[in-house]
Amino acid sequence: MAQGSNFVDYVKVCCRSGRGGGGSAHLHRDKFTAKGGPDGGDGGRGGHIILKGSSQLWTLLHLKYRKHIIAEGGQPGGSALRHGANGKDEVLEVPLGTVARDAETNEILFEITVDGETKVLTAGGRGGQGNWHFKSPTQQTPRFAQPGEPGREEWIILELKVLADVGLVGFPNAGKSTLLSVVSAAKPEIADYPFTTLVPNLGIVSYRDNKSFVMADIPGIIEGASQGKGLGHRFLRHIERNAVLLFMVPADTNRTIAEEYQVLLKELIAFNPELKDKPRILAITKADLLDDELQEALKQEIPKGMPSIFISAVSNKNIAQLKDLIWQAING
Repeated sequence: MAQGSNFVDYVKVCCRSGRGGGGSAHLHRDKFTAKGGPDGGDGGRGGHIILKGSSQLWTLLHLKYRKHIIAEGGQPGGSALRHGANGKDEVLEVPLGTVARDAETNEILFEITVDGETKVLTAGGRGGQGNWHFKSPTQQTPRFAQPGEPGREEWIILELKVLADVGLVGFPNAGKSTLLSVVSAAKPEIADYPFTTLVPNLGIVSYRDNKSFVMADIPGIIEGASQGKGLGHRFLRHIERNAVLLFMVPADTNRTIAEEYQVLLKELIAFNPELKDKPRILAITKADLLDDELQEALKQEIPKGMPSIFISAVSNKNIAQLKDLIWQAING
């Protein structure tokens, strides 16, 4: 697993925002004024913890070993209505497609999708008001001020959904990693047993006229993945962000092609019903094992109206035509 071990798509961090600075209860004094009115300034705001989108990042690896994120507290207010300095914000850069959720309630707080976008993850405490806010006709020299608000401490889960143009959907051993290694410069780990791919592999596929698109090999689905079987949910959430889904069914499957396709589709829709609206292409892999007669017979099993193609990554059969199909689907 050495190749994929740098891909970290899930971290849990403890965020502690800064405490607000206290307001000042100062009363104005100088050589001409023995008993001046209140002139205590407000305290500064505590530091926020902020997420910032960066298109230069692909993983959450840089946060994997930062278990505690602590922002600075605000400074207290001063005399002569001087405002305390705000605490320094702690800004965490994250890849696009990062989802923040509350670790206790599992509620999704927000998602970062645009380069440079910033959102406050854990707000700092407000600074306290100085005593001049509290003067009134009946209380002209208040000798008290408001303390700063405490910061917040909370556990947050950050998850990454891979942003790709094409997501490869298929059972383990459908040939997804092999295809990715042939059409792009990605070097996924490939072996003849299920679940070789334990992390999503991303590859940039070059197309005609210097164009390109991003393909994500998403680890194999198993029946029941939508209920969280296997590594189900962690895998399926990567598919949500893809523009086109490329279903891969091997020619030597034990079921009919239509049955295998329906099982994959059912798992996806059970996980997220919106996925049924994404453009789909069906690729029958390992077509180098088929003669013309067998291929014609298998064509009858393909669901009606489904764009489909027989391919072999090993013998390079129909790979260029597959790229054409994908390009048309992406640019719809």
